[in-house]
Amino acid sequence: MTSTVTGAIFAGALAVCWVAFGFWAFVFVAVAVLIGAGIGRIVDGRLDVRAIADALRGRRSSS
Repeated sequence: MTSTVTGAIFAGALAVCWVAFGFWAFVFVAVAVLIGAGIGRIVDGRLDVRAIADALRGRRSSS
């Protein structure tokens, strides 16, 4: 399954959530999906938390 298909499925699920449960349920589900995706990337090793923390603190990386 490509990223486009996966994104379309999630977008469709969020749209159904919005229609069925309202705006705030949509926001909650969207935030939960983003947090889950972030945790999954950290566990897989594809997201460097230290680099993000350094960027948020204003430090620059040489790499």
